Amino acid sequence: NNEAIKEKVKERYMDNILSYLEKTEATYGHRTAADDGTVCLTWKELGNLSRRLGTEFCSRTEPKKPIAILMEKSALTLAAMFGAVYAGCFYVMIDPVQPSARLGEILQVLDTKLVVTHRKGEKYLKEAGYRGEVYLIQNVIGCQSDGNRLDEIRKNSTERDLLYGTFTSGSTGVPKCVAVSHKAVIDFITHFIKLFPITADDRIGNQAPFDFDVSVKDIYAALMTGAALILIPKQMFSSPPMLLDYLCSKKVTSLTWAVSALTLVSALKGLSYKAPSTVRQVLFSGEVMPAKQLRMWQEALPETRFVNLYGPSEITCNCTYYPIERIFQDHERLPIGRPFPGREVFLMDDSGKEILIPEKIGEICVSGESLAEGYYRNPEETKARFITGKNGRYYRTGDLGYYGKDGEMYFSGRKDFQIKHMGHRIELEEVEHALEQIQGVEKSCCLMDRKKNQLAAFYLGEAQISEIKKQLRKRVPLYMIPHRFIQTGKIPLNKNGKTDRKYLQQRLEAI
Repeated sequence: NNEAIKEKVKERYMDNILSYLEKTEATYGHRTAADDGTVCLTWKELGNLSRRLGTEFCSRTEPKKPIAILMEKSALTLAAMFGAVYAGCFYVMIDPVQPSARLGEILQVLDTKLVVTHRKGEKYLKEAGYRGEVYLIQNVIGCQSDGNRLDEIRKNSTERDLLYGTFTSGSTGVPKCVAVSHKAVIDFITHFIKLFPITADDRIGNQAPFDFDVSVKDIYAALMTGAALILIPKQMFSSPPMLLDYLCSKKVTSLTWAVSALTLVSALKGLSYKAPSTVRQVLFSGEVMPAKQLRMWQEALPETRFVNLYGPSEITCNCTYYPIERIFQDHERLPIGRPFPGREVFLMDDSGKEILIPEKIGEICVSGESLAEGYYRNPEETKARFITGKNGRYYRTGDLGYYGKDGEMYFSGRKDFQIKHMGHRIELEEVEHALEQIQGVEKSCCLMDRKKNQLAAFYLGEAQISEIKKQLRKRVPLYMIPHRFIQTGKIPLNKNGKTDRKYLQQRLEAI
């Protein structure tokens, strides 16, 4: 059986992610592929289950179409994702904890004919107004795979076929689906596993939900190397001691996490309870990492490699990386680093001219390998953000950056986090950076109080408000000092592991 799989792999060009799955299955078939704490699948079991689901799916929808998967992350969810790919389709993960109105908007954008879910998901779909076909994942028991049918579908595939879609918020209020091809993922992950060596002996600790593209690095780094994917249950992140016990018991060796997930552990003193000593590399992205929190991790894991990653979903995960090779002080910012191989990253001003002058802020743009195909069924937004210029196709990120005097590129905030207050343009993230340098402030979130037209800041830590104001006056102009400071026992994260600004904004407006 393994020999037959090996022969099939030899016959195919490695331009489809399933070729890598089958190669890993043939090489590491009886080793752990995915362990979610309840179900543990070997690569052979994962492959077989994926083909059974693929056979079921292809009888219910056409190739090249989206298959929505309304499930929490799990080993079985992973099989459903690859099952969609075996059916010649692309998968779109949807978090079940969605307001029914937004779920309805997502399904309307996709115009999908098939949703895969658990039995309780049927209720959510009905509330969202979905009337298409629903496949209940538990029905896979007893199903068989049809290899000939799956092979016929595979013959018509190309490297530009879509592999997955992931939803982001849209500027018009309607969610957008970023559509990413097989080739984009294969090119990116090939570089990723070389730059940050991952082998079959690694155990990757997955933090991100599957509808967030940080998980793409975990899933496909494991698939292309044979590493074990350890899916960390989300409830672990509400209890740092429980989380650290889990990392240690599972002997996790590599973490690719959102910054807020890491700082949650360090800010709540979790590392003083236990350090996950088997972890040899920590890669982080999604937000600016405060130097204070990074130092706590470096002190707890002095032999571990730390890397700052940057990039939005539209360019397939990340476009730059910066290995941390020293201790950074509170007043310093981390560079976002150099481009991944095959990428170009540059700054543009509002008139579309490239910026080369140090310390002049511009919009970060990305060209080269692994750009998304665009926004699914949204040509207007695709045209607005994916630009074809004299140097080829590039993506305008909406992020602001600048070159430091040291020649490094630095992130300086989101265009949409920039506000106008008292006649001044203010980056909310710059205020947070200043706050988090203050002794006794572990984490912060700065917001605009729309009712009172004032700046407000939530903060986690023991610092007194009077001392915070005193220290801030030494760091930022008066117009950047918040009028209100709200001490809190928790700064919550959203489902993607980033600071939940929407929740804090609602809380602020309710005070």
